[in-house]
Amino acid sequence: MFRTLKIKCIFAIHQFIMIQRIQTIYLLLATLFSGGLIFFLNLWVTEEGNKYFATDSFNTDSMLLKLITLLFLVSSLITLIAVFQYKKRQLQFVLGRLSILINFILLGVLVYFAQNLSGEMEVSEKGIGLLIPILTILLVVMANKAIKKDEELVKSVDRLR
Repeated sequence: MFRTLKIKCIFAIHQFIMIQRIQTIYLLLATLFSGGLIFFLNLWVTEEGNKYFATDSFNTDSMLLKLITLLFLVSSLITLIAVFQYKKRQLQFVLGRLSILINFILLGVLVYFAQNLSGEMEVSEKGIGLLIPILTILLVVMANKAIKKDEELVKSVDRLR
């Protein structure tokens, strides 16, 4: 019994050490930005003074507005999955690139709504929530850079053997 407890403790410590890698921290921050800040930071303020959050899109009939929240949540889910793929660095890198692509699409949809929709919705003031995809992209790019650096380090050590 003591031996299994010892093995479980060693496994838990190993998992914690993997979470302390810099790319894991970047990915966790990207997950929190993309999945958590959408509840606290407004995307824009309407002419009536109502703050519009990403989660408010489920109360509308517009599929494009619902796509905003869906893209935020998918981006958050992909970066969260990438956090736990630390043993498969190539998959982690690909998931990071997929997250960047989703955030660029999300940024395009947000800019479209903030600039061009005068008939369906009047946006009088842009909120700080429009910066969430940009911050997420930056964090995932930094994480991918660190993943690539780790992969090159592993390959150089393998060459020495």
